[in-house]
Amino acid sequence: MQDVEQRARFDDYELKDDYDFSDGIRGRFYKPKKIRTTLQLDNDVLLFLKKQASEKHVKYQVLVNSLLRDYMSDIVK
Repeated sequence: MQDVEQRARFDDYELKDDYDFSDGIRGRFYKPKKIRTTLQLDNDVLLFLKKQASEKHVKYQVLVNSLLRDYMSDIVK
């Protein structure tokens, strides 16, 4: 841990009025939090989703999340 004198150097630090973020990447450090939930689906729908997910080599939960995200983006447009 730094001692008091070393930390005191930063006590009077002033932020600039403007920063250039033109080369910044939006969402670079954003990681969405996954929430566990229970979802009841009809058997034929679940079988279809699992088959599609298997063909695309992804988990069916990832496929469902992707489909819902696409639906959300279509609604917002």
